Amino acid sequence: MSHALQAVSRRDFLAGTVAALGVASGATYASQQGSDLIHRRIPSSGESIPVLGLGTSGPFEVGIDPKDRDPLSEVLSGFFDAGATMIDTSPMYSSAEAVLGDLLTADMQAKAFIATKVWTRGEREGLVQMTRSMELLRRKKVELMQVHNLLDFDVHLKTLRRWKEEGRIRYIGITHYTVDAYPKLMEIIQREPIDFVQFNYSATTTAAEERLLPLCADKGVGVIINRAFDDGKIFARLKDRPLPSWAGDIDCSSWAQLLLKFVISHPAVTCVIPATGKLRNLKDNLGAARGRLPNSQQRQMIVAAVV
Repeated sequence: MSHALQAVSRRDFLAGTVAALGVASGATYASQQGSDLIHRRIPSSGESIPVLGLGTSGPFEVGIDPKDRDPLSEVLSGFFDAGATMIDTSPMYSSAEAVLGDLLTADMQAKAFIATKVWTRGEREGLVQMTRSMELLRRKKVELMQVHNLLDFDVHLKTLRRWKEEGRIRYIGITHYTVDAYPKLMEIIQREPIDFVQFNYSATTTAAEERLLPLCADKGVGVIINRAFDDGKIFARLKDRPLPSWAGDIDCSSWAQLLLKFVISHPAVTCVIPATGKLRNLKDNLGAARGRLPNSQQRQMIVAAVV
C-alpha cells in the first residue's frame, strides 16, 4: 500500500473516532496528553526508554523543500516534547538520515536515542556506510547500530563489536520485517549476545508470540517492533468498523491506539516504532504509550476485533 493511501485511511479513522466518541472522550484524551509515557527497560543494560518510538521509512524520505520538511520538524518537536526518544532510520531509507541530521536541533540530539543500520555487503563497505550515516546524522556516536535485514550479518557483527568497545555505538542489533525471517533471527539470538532484535508484529500478524518473543524474553534481548499496522493494511480492513465500546477501558480513543497497545502490552516488547510525518498521527500514537494496557483477555478481544 502506498504511503498516500495509508495517510488517507488513517485520517479517516481519526475523524470518525473523534465524532463517535464525542466531547467526553476528547477530554479524557486531553488529560492523557500531560501524563508520562510508559517506559520499558533494555534487558542488557537496565536503561529505561519510552515504549513509543518513531520510524522514518517513507515520511522522512523527502527533499529540501520546506513544505515537505516543515511538517517533519513539527513531528520531531511534538515527539521530544512528549518525552519520547527512540528514532529508527537506515541508509536504505533514501534521504531519511540526512533529513534527520538537518532537522534535529542540538537539544533534540541530546535527548535522542538514535537507531540506524548497516545495509551492504563486505567489511569495508560496511565501515564506509556506517561512517557516512554518522556524518549525515551529525553524530559522533549512535545509541544502536543494527544489521538491516540480516545482510552479511556475520561480517558486520565483528565491526559492531569493535565499535561498541570503542564507544561509537552503545547497542548492537539485527532486523527483519517478515515472518519467514523468524527462524534465522532465532538462530542468531541463540548463538550471539546481541542487545536488540527488530521484527514485525501486530494484532493481525501474531506469529512472533509462538517462539520468537518468548526467546527474546528468555535471552534478555530488547525487542523493537516494526509494521504494527501491517503497512496500513489493518486500517484498510477496519475503515467501516466503529471503535469497540470497551476501548475506553484501556484508555484508547482510536483504532491506532488500540493496535499499538496490543503490541506494547506484550511484556517482551521494548519499543514500537510507527512511522509518521503528520503531527496529528504522532499525537494519536503517543496516546497508546499512556494509560492502561490490555490484559490477556483484552488482547484477545483486540485480535477478534480486527480479524
